[in-house]
Amino acid sequence: MASTGHVEEPKNFAPKNPPKLDPPKSDPITVEELAKCNGADESKPTLVAIKGTVFDVTGNASYAAKGPYHVFAGKDASRALAMSSVKLEDCRPDWEDLPDKEKTVLDEWMTFFSKRYNIVGKVVS
Repeated sequence: MASTGHVEEPKNFAPKNPPKLDPPKSDPITVEELAKCNGADESKPTLVAIKGTVFDVTGNASYAAKGPYHVFAGKDASRALAMSSVKLEDCRPDWEDLPDKEKTVLDEWMTFFSKRYNIVGKVVS
């Protein structure tokens, strides 16, 4: 009997043209400092945090002031990314209570970002 099931290809998170990334940094970045790096002020970097890890997404217009993912800029957007949401109210750091499927999505976003953007620090209280 022939199999008719669909076999999903393994996900490949590597970019087509991988950037040369700097070694990850663990510099402390406060929530207030992160909020100032929201893409609105071109003199500051544009930062997005996932699970407390801060990525520098400067130069990607999607996170700039008029970009479709600007809502994530200047925040730990873990919950929104896990839920595949672009709602402002979902852009918050708490994600531990989400279902396993959404936690997997969040891990996939973490992998995606880590292959494309420099890690510049960790969010601190």
